[in-house]
Amino acid sequence: MHAPAPPLIPSDLLLLAYRNGIFPMADSRDDPEVFWVEPRRRAILPLDGFRLSKSLAKVIRQDRFQVTCDAAFDRVIAACAEPRPGHPESWISGRIMSSYRMLHEEGHAHSIECWMGDELVGGLYGVGFGRVFCGESMFSRADDASKVALAWLVALMRRSGGRLLDCQFMTEHLASLGAVEIAQSRYVALLGEASADGEGAGAAPLPEAFGALLAESEAGGFPPSKLILQSLTQTS
Repeated sequence: MHAPAPPLIPSDLLLLAYRNGIFPMADSRDDPEVFWVEPRRRAILPLDGFRLSKSLAKVIRQDRFQVTCDAAFDRVIAACAEPRPGHPESWISGRIMSSYRMLHEEGHAHSIECWMGDELVGGLYGVGFGRVFCGESMFSRADDASKVALAWLVALMRRSGGRLLDCQFMTEHLASLGAVEIAQSRYVALLGEASADGEGAGAAPLPEAFGALLAESEAGGFPPSKLILQSLTQTS
């Protein structure tokens, strides 16, 4: 007989943890247990500090990928959980995947996907609340796909009033795109400012911001990528 599936992490507990600068991880994909992480140092990507290289701008301008939002959340989180070179074991367990799928169904977790035809070649997912987006993981099966997904995320947050993009742990890849590392105490302070629930304090949810961008693009008769590049190059 198969052991019963571990219970989902309650959505209210997940959101409470994120609002306090804490997030869950697992030791392996099959591990039924989770542990709660509060890093001493935190990686964030300042929304006005995203490094848009000429080559990445060219990829966006060429519309090499079709970009969607919340079109394939399950597939994105599953792809992020797959083993990668140098990372044979994933911290995204089956229990975590199921819990975040529930969070997505409740409107608190979102994904951005990059496609080449019908093939999903890159994307990211995370948790959004207030003016905060906590990026969880990203993947890429084509050159620049995850960079394009992140560029769209930054642009959508800038357009919709977002203030804080959490990247959890610093990597060379994130640093090359403008991420910086700060003390956890500083992160918690920024989190408190950006996650306030007061009237008018919240940014537009990611799918709503994405829909507004598509509507503006259609009304103007130009591709969405033009608005993305404008958002990334304009100074605040």
